[in-house]
Amino acid sequence: MVLVIFIISVTLGAHNDQVITFNYLLAQGEFSISTLLASLFGAGFVLGWIICGLFWLRTRVSLANANRKIKRMQTQIEQSTTLATTPSSPAGRE
Repeated sequence: MVLVIFIISVTLGAHNDQVITFNYLLAQGEFSISTLLASLFGAGFVLGWIICGLFWLRTRVSLANANRKIKRMQTQIEQSTTLATTPSSPAGRE
């Protein structure tokens, strides 16, 4: 899908050699439509991957924390069951 969009933008950009004035936040510049289209597409693609990567990283950290809590609870359950099933000696006998 990304490759198809990129090919379409390159073919459209190749046929449009017009120079336009692009006003961005700090200044303005004159760019050809093909250069502007390709650079904005690339910047959006990279920004999208960064955002998705941050969400993926947050999910992985959350999953690791949950797995650590599960292991801790399982060891606590095993310890409590072994203590409950261990027979204790009567207090008066020796």
